[in-house]
Amino acid sequence: MSKTILITGTSSGYGKATAKHFLLNGWNVIAAMRRPDLDAFDGESGRLRIVPLDVTDDQSIAALIEAAGSVDVLVNNAGIGGVGAFEAMPMSLIRQLIETNTIGVMAMCQAIIPQMRLRRSGAIVNVTSSVTLGEFPLAAAYTASKQAVEGFSGSLAHELGYFGVRVKLVEPGYAPTTRFGANAIVPVADLLPGEYAEFAGPILEAFAKPALTTRESDVAEAVWAAVHDTAGQLRFPAGSDAVALAEAR
Repeated sequence: MSKTILITGTSSGYGKATAKHFLLNGWNVIAAMRRPDLDAFDGESGRLRIVPLDVTDDQSIAALIEAAGSVDVLVNNAGIGGVGAFEAMPMSLIRQLIETNTIGVMAMCQAIIPQMRLRRSGAIVNVTSSVTLGEFPLAAAYTASKQAVEGFSGSLAHELGYFGVRVKLVEPGYAPTTRFGANAIVPVADLLPGEYAEFAGPILEAFAKPALTTRESDVAEAVWAAVHDTAGQLRFPAGSDAVALAEAR
């Protein structure tokens, strides 16, 4: 029988590409997104279910887990971006980053663990970012939200390994084709006081034209590799830029 994978944040970008990759390889896919778009996977297999999910809402998570039934793999991909000078970022926005990127991952894990523990099988893949491999300026709060997931996942991997449940990390680089910028909680320009203009200019120019980038398919393939790894590897950098950072580190 086909296995079932639940992926959060599938309306676009890495999440959508990962969902399509698993569908093409015969899996049942539960594609979760904040605002369900029935046209997001137009013409895809009947093995696909598109469902609503807000990872910051406990009731939304509980309803999804109950409706999902048996899940073999959870991929925590949902997240929001935040780029700008740290001193200019309101604490309300920092809390929003942590609530979505960090607490949301933890909440999804806590909701799915009981069934995997009882079966003594399953895998959880937490998608972070290449900022965990090489710290970048103008992304302090965002980096903190992703670094927290790295530490959490490393500890959880030991904790759940006793029950036969595997925990993995996929660390994507930057893909200009994704909606990361569109999903930023505040436009970058609004978080760059004039005093930062000289410092930030070259950084943002390099960010606009990166020497190395990540393709959406790179992330889908890294998730696939993570799901099927039984050798104990925890981290899976995805994309040429992420791999370069990992090697340098």
